[in-house]
Amino acid sequence: MQIVRRIYGPFGSADLENSMRKLIVAEQISLDGVIQSPGGPEEDPSGEFRLGGWIVPYADEAIGQDLQDLFSQPFELLLGRRTYEIFAAYWPRVPVDSDSRAIADLFNSVPKHVATHRSDTLDWQNSHALEGDLADAIRALKQQDGANLLMWGSGDIVRQLLAAGLVDELRFLIYPVVLGRGKRLFGDNEPASAFTLTHSTSTPSLDSHEPHGT
Repeated sequence: MQIVRRIYGPFGSADLENSMRKLIVAEQISLDGVIQSPGGPEEDPSGEFRLGGWIVPYADEAIGQDLQDLFSQPFELLLGRRTYEIFAAYWPRVPVDSDSRAIADLFNSVPKHVATHRSDTLDWQNSHALEGDLADAIRALKQQDGANLLMWGSGDIVRQLLAAGLVDELRFLIYPVVLGRGKRLFGDNEPASAFTLTHSTSTPSLDSHEPHGT
């Protein structure tokens, strides 16, 4: 996992450390920046994307520990509508004896702030729709007392919040694959930004795979 923090962006320097709570973005991402459908084909097949599940060969205890560390501090989830639907269809149904049960219990219990125009369909417990302008709604959340905001997936919204200077920290699980297609976190027209690396680790499963091609 690599952790980076923003130091400045297109709107000049940003004093993010004074926020009452941070917005942390976590992404599983390929070498060419793809974040689409990492866990399985059914997550997001839009655009005829058929490479879903590309993180599966790299699963190991070290990656699991990184995720446990990420979730070890209090947090509230911030989700786009598509990611919310994927999560809401999975996490409440995790079996009691599953290895993922501890994370499921966390995700099911924490507050979930959702960018959506269909608030009446938020059936997952503790889910709340963000109202009005997205950036204004996130600024208001960050100024409230409470746990850090954790955003997972939701690439379209991440790009909007990065452009608005609202993301305090990026946590990337970078996998040694080039997919060549799929939804990317950063597009060709992304505004220039700079970050500082604060932490980096390498897991055994990522080290052990030999590169393919020339």
